[in-house]
Amino acid sequence: MSNQRLTHAIVCRIPASIKSKCDQIDVEEAKRQHEKFVSTLRELELDVIEMPADESLPECAFVEDTAVVCNGIALMAKPHDSLRQKEVEIMKAVIKKELDIPIIEADDSNAKLEGGDVLFTGREFFVGLSKWTNEAGAQAVASTFPEYPCVPIKVTGDKHLKYYVSVAGPELLCVSKSKDSQEVLKRIEREASFAYQTITLSEEEASNILYINGSLVSRSEEEIPVSDQILKEKIDIPRKSLNISELGKMSTGITSCCILLRRSRYFRGV
Repeated sequence: MSNQRLTHAIVCRIPASIKSKCDQIDVEEAKRQHEKFVSTLRELELDVIEMPADESLPECAFVEDTAVVCNGIALMAKPHDSLRQKEVEIMKAVIKKELDIPIIEADDSNAKLEGGDVLFTGREFFVGLSKWTNEAGAQAVASTFPEYPCVPIKVTGDKHLKYYVSVAGPELLCVSKSKDSQEVLKRIEREASFAYQTITLSEEEASNILYINGSLVSRSEEEIPVSDQILKEKIDIPRKSLNISELGKMSTGITSCCILLRRSRYFRGV
């Protein structure tokens, strides 16, 4: 994320129908975890726009995939699963109504793009080429935000890019020791326009972390005991830990449940 202060978060409540996508999920516990997540965003002084659950959209809580918002512009996603297109349309309407910022849609009909594959460091974009996002999708990011370098990064694992690497602070990337995470990091280091420090955690799911206005939000000690200790020893900024054991069963992790942005009084023209 950019060093600029974030002002808003967009989230969506958990539908009971989420269980149709993952039978192992405890829906009531997932709802409690999500409520705590939203409370944490508010504690970090974000203005939270909370969308109601839509039972016709089992994955609607994972809003990260629906748009990429940066510098006062929203690029709408083009989901790999066409059934999620309605989520994108709803998000488009919410952004237009609540934030009134310019909205861009990818011109290429072959483009596939999900926000979980788009990592913004504050200085450049890395776009994961995965089963959800392709080269045309990465080009849409580059075209929408030409002021930043945009680097496509091949993802060999079966998750979105931000499952394997996320931003833990200015010029600081968070990764895990897993083979897939380390391969992604090597590709980023080879292609990056800027130099980054890294913090390497133990459990693979620990590498998905949120950096919000000088604070970190990570998974709980119960979920990532070894990595939690590493964070305690290596990170000297405020940190909040959340148990997302249920939400994590079918998502990238903490980042998947929100879209974060800075809403300025003035936006650049399109």
